[in-house]
Amino acid sequence: MFDDFATDVIDVGETELYVRHGGSGSPLLLLHGHPRTHATWHRVAPLLSPHHYVVCPDLRGYGRSGKPPTTPDHAPYGKRAMARDLVALMRALGHDRFAVAGHDRGAYVAHRLAADHPGEVARLVVMDAIPIGEALARADARFAAAWWHWFFLGQTDKPAEHLINADPDAWYGATEEQMGPEAYLDFRRAVHDPVTVHAMCEDYRAGLTVDRAADDADRAAGRRVACPTLFLWSSRDDMEDLYGDPLAIWRTWADDVTGHPIESGHHMAEEAPEELAAALLGFLKH
Repeated sequence: MFDDFATDVIDVGETELYVRHGGSGSPLLLLHGHPRTHATWHRVAPLLSPHHYVVCPDLRGYGRSGKPPTTPDHAPYGKRAMARDLVALMRALGHDRFAVAGHDRGAYVAHRLAADHPGEVARLVVMDAIPIGEALARADARFAAAWWHWFFLGQTDKPAEHLINADPDAWYGATEEQMGPEAYLDFRRAVHDPVTVHAMCEDYRAGLTVDRAADDADRAAGRRVACPTLFLWSSRDDMEDLYGDPLAIWRTWADDVTGHPIESGHHMAEEAPEELAAALLGFLKH
């Protein structure tokens, strides 16, 4: 897994990030979602690395990256804090400007990175997500039934960690067949760590509070993503069921948006790596 990639733990100021990086060409940062780690990209990264310098970190709180102390406002696990980490990470690797692609929770980090750091982000790819502020503003009974875990994981009065830690394998339900043996071991190492489980719940608590506030402030101020943006969604997930045309939603948040579905279930990097890599390479070559 990740043959010919270097492995490092890099100090980014507020915490440390575990990262795999390698390849040649213009830099591309790949951001995983919940509850995955950087290893979710192990089938995609080798297809990209002949053309791009590929950087795959564990986000703060996830995998083997640092877990900063939590606070009542959940800001240490907000997407703004994660975006700051990634600017520092890319600078430490020698890259002041780069493309970023994020899936699931990583898509929210990628969006915030492009919104807060337009000088650093040359191109943005978001996968299987619309902005958090938009999703919560549109939330209805159908959304609550399908995405109930947002509100369960975001609870503070009866923290979800107690239930999850009782049987993390049953809760998360991933399989070695789907992920590949090494990626599955990396995933299980993470979800069996109660500190990581707490940090992942804090990600969701931040989503309901500081992350929504950041999106709402951008919308109120008329701030939009300026760089070229690609939106990809899994054809067998629920983006179209929930939103009809999710691409149209992204066009209200960014100036230059293209996109299309990927024939896959939710974890497209694991289920459709060749199609995903082709979509990324096609977008990034322009």
